Amino acid sequence: MAELAGSRVWITGASSGIGAALVAELADRGCRVAASARRVDRLEQLAADRPGAVVAVPVDVTDREQTLAAAAEVREQFGGIDIAILNAGFWRQMDVNAWDTALFRAHVDTNLMGMVHGLEAVLADMRRQRRGTIVGVASVAGYRGLPRAEAYSATKAAEIALLESLRIDLRRLGIRVQTVCPGFVRTELTGLNSFSMPFMLEPADAARRIARGIERGRTEIVFPLPMMLGMKVLRLVPPRLYAAAYAAALR
Repeated sequence: MAELAGSRVWITGASSGIGAALVAELADRGCRVAASARRVDRLEQLAADRPGAVVAVPVDVTDREQTLAAAAEVREQFGGIDIAILNAGFWRQMDVNAWDTALFRAHVDTNLMGMVHGLEAVLADMRRQRRGTIVGVASVAGYRGLPRAEAYSATKAAEIALLESLRIDLRRLGIRVQTVCPGFVRTELTGLNSFSMPFMLEPADAARRIARGIERGRTEIVFPLPMMLGMKVLRLVPPRLYAAAYAAALR
């Protein structure tokens, strides 16, 4: 188990939900935390709530140059980045009766390319030092394609595969890669949903579970347990049966 206190942490998607809760949780555990997102006022409030422990570093992760510059600013302020938590995310329901390619692109730009830009921003320095931890926040929605989530499930599945590949290639360099797959957490994004969301967790609870998983060096941090078990079992269901069962349930 690695002690988190004293770690220099960069968190993207930090202005609300899981990201903001992680800023508070890790700062309270003795980390120095750089909080990044687009909403500057919220970042500044996080920094004001924990002066000296949290700094605000605004960024739009869909912009490669901004993301590289943000990581450089964090390194300048902290002297390096020990843990990068790539958490920025976007979610909207899709409608196959009114296909929206621009909406799909928004998911790709934030969820997938936002993570790619974050990786580019930290990898070179971690490779040079031959140490560091990359924590990618995906979702249990990436385990199987979910209805009305064509874009979200696709990008979360891509994130899971990306992190798995990185874990293999970075292992010999001493860089740890951890994948976080939460179930439903009460955030602004899930607040848009009109469907049932079982086993809902509060952001602070999710942040504690993630921090504990990082500290323990867990390869995969998935919660809550019933959601993890259910989604992992669904991965074993044959595709034809899976699609037929879900379609029948939605009638």
